[in-house]
Amino acid sequence: MVQQALFSALAEPSRLSIVELLLGGPMTVGDIAERLQIRQPQASKHLKVLLEAGLVEVQAEANRRNYMLRSEPFQELDAWLNDYRRIWNERFDNLDAYLKQVQSGEKKDP
Repeated sequence: MVQQALFSALAEPSRLSIVELLLGGPMTVGDIAERLQIRQPQASKHLKVLLEAGLVEVQAEANRRNYMLRSEPFQELDAWLNDYRRIWNERFDNLDAYLKQVQSGEKKDP
């Protein structure tokens, strides 16, 4: 089951923006703050929440701390969503079949 912390972390727009930025690769707090036009302490607080939720990891490189996405939580989320995708695909298939039936019925009746 997907952790509530994951959804909670991603629900905040700035944190979601950070995740989207990190899709391009590792970044420092300063880089993130600059790109999002927020102060560095704000970026640090958001990164702390993402770190605690397990969405990012930090790697120290000399005096820099690079933040990067972890793939595991997103794989877990994808697996969780698969059940819902399957349900919606079945519903869309049923709707498609119904619409084809209705359309073919309209064509037969002048």
